[in-house]
Amino acid sequence: MGRGAAALRGILGVGAATAVLEARPPGGAERWERRNYADRPVSLLGGLSQAVGVSGALLVAGRPGRAAALAAASAGALGGLDDLTEREGDRHVKGLRGHLTALRQGQVTTGALKILGIGTGALLASLALPPGRSGSATGRAMHHLSGAALIAGSANLLNLFDLRPGRALKVAGGLGTVLALTGGPGAPVAATAAGAAIAGLRDDLTERTMLGDTGANALGATIGTALAAHPSRTVRGSALAAVIGLTLLSEKVSFSRVIEDTPALEALDRWGRR
Repeated sequence: MGRGAAALRGILGVGAATAVLEARPPGGAERWERRNYADRPVSLLGGLSQAVGVSGALLVAGRPGRAAALAAASAGALGGLDDLTEREGDRHVKGLRGHLTALRQGQVTTGALKILGIGTGALLASLALPPGRSGSATGRAMHHLSGAALIAGSANLLNLFDLRPGRALKVAGGLGTVLALTGGPGAPVAATAAGAAIAGLRDDLTERTMLGDTGANALGATIGTALAAHPSRTVRGSALAAVIGLTLLSEKVSFSRVIEDTPALEALDRWGRR
């Protein structure tokens, strides 16, 4: 499938999901209402539309697309669990390290369930991708394990950018476009993610909706699958190192502060916002 057609399917998929979900919100519109960083009312239906729309659009993007659909659907579902059922006592637990520490202490947070669930879905998605070039069983196992880490890590990382209107969608759209232009088996997957991000950008920027864990995890997993499907071991390894490095960095450094202190990044971040 061509990259242009894939991007269009991403746009149409999210647009159709938005129309259906806004007409009949599961459980009622109030269930999805939240207050954002500026204490303005927003709807998490934007994130649900992303998860549903991109997962459906990916199903026709060949074998990598079906693997990405599995990753996006599972990550979106686990993100939805966190968005809708997070307990009051879990809200003080932040970051990957915080949830894993709580788990070691016997506290099973919704975030910990999300980490385990997204990891499982990422592994299944990686196994559904074409095997690596290595002919040995060990080589193939390492290929799939690193692919799973890339998919799950990308799902988590994009969620870390969802702190201001439009930020995570700009990251997803930019990465998706670059990956689509580089070609390879994951290009249609990346193009679909870029189209989906474009479709949701206006409502997110105007603070009508937000991604939440549901949408950010789904889009991040899609980008991660596109990277995991890349034929270059160097590209996959570099991407995984970047994902791990940024995730660890986020435990000590505020991405928002870095963006605010960098004029070019701040201008891009504020573009289109209220």
